[in-house]
Amino acid sequence: MEGASTRGVLCHLSLLEVQARSRGSQVPQQPSRVKELKAKVEALTSQRDQLKAELQIHKKLQKLRAPVDKRREDGEDEEMDVDSESSELFHLMARHSELTDLLHAHNLIGGYDAITTNGGKGMCFSLATEYEGAYLDTYKLELNLKPKVRISRHNIPPFIPLNSLAEQSDLQTDVRAFLATVSQHLNAFAGRKQQLKLVKEQHKSIEVMESNLLCSILVLMFTVPKDKTPLLCTLEYTDHTRCLPTRVHLNCQDKLVPDSPNWKKNCSLLKEVPVHRALTAIKKASNIV
Repeated sequence: MEGASTRGVLCHLSLLEVQARSRGSQVPQQPSRVKELKAKVEALTSQRDQLKAELQIHKKLQKLRAPVDKRREDGEDEEMDVDSESSELFHLMARHSELTDLLHAHNLIGGYDAITTNGGKGMCFSLATEYEGAYLDTYKLELNLKPKVRISRHNIPPFIPLNSLAEQSDLQTDVRAFLATVSQHLNAFAGRKQQLKLVKEQHKSIEVMESNLLCSILVLMFTVPKDKTPLLCTLEYTDHTRCLPTRVHLNCQDKLVPDSPNWKKNCSLLKEVPVHRALTAIKKASNIV
């Protein structure tokens, strides 16, 4: 695999060098393009050298792993000569190489935790969600792999359109893309849900009038300092892969409030910043109580 990656980098590097030479006559007209190509050449040259070094190290580690693997197959003690520091180092390096291979296999399926099921005919994936560094809910999704890939069991909320996502991602040929799409929907939902929780915890003076299970609609009641006027704010999250609203609508008895410069600015803020943070900023600006 390393050899193929190295050859690919070398081929791309050669192509860039040919392109740079062929455009030599255009230097006065396109200095920025030439500079960009030179930067790419330098980056790829560095990557090539790194890959060559890694390839050599990998070959040496494979040789070191061979006797370790044989000792395991023969049922012998894995420990090498404890009095030999070099033998101990070689053993650790071989183990590191083995773990690196396992990590590579883990990344091939998108970095998701998975276990085999149904006698090796299926796999169960764990899809963890997080928001702002805090881990939230974890969902399970089991796929049958034979005779064709299909969704078997899961505890994913029913409003996440798994079947549609499977068709869009071509589940039969690209499981990783399917898992990435499902994870994107789950994380966006978890983010919207967590924002709603934070609004209730951090902004006691704001009343949550309405929300749904998908957290795609959020209706909040504000109080404008001037005459303690109530202001109804509706946030619509039509893009279910994001945790920011796509539309903000204001409704107030005082028709001048929604069209004021301050509230136009606040509406833009609500579409660009998580709602609990946006409300903190709006409060500091004394636009709501």
